[in-house]
Amino acid sequence: ISAWMGLPSGGDKIFSPTPPDKGSFPLDHEGECKSFMQRFMDCMKTSRFNNSACRKESQDYLRCRMERELMSPEDMANLGFKQASAQSK
Repeated sequence: ISAWMGLPSGGDKIFSPTPPDKGSFPLDHEGECKSFMQRFMDCMKTSRFNNSACRKESQDYLRCRMERELMSPEDMANLGFKQASAQSK
């Protein structure tokens, strides 16, 4: 019996983790954007987790994170908010 047979992959493949596409970002340890996150979560709960109904809250939360350097600045269109980006110009 091979020593590799007990491994889930059977020893054939070695998993190599890859970082996320946008990289990692710091957690909000100071709670600077907690109120924005809470508004988004409240909206999600009241809308039965229909994220389309909570787009404004989502944008507000992401803007808060960008303004406080908790994530890299990014155009809202690149984050899936194409309509809002077009309207704000």
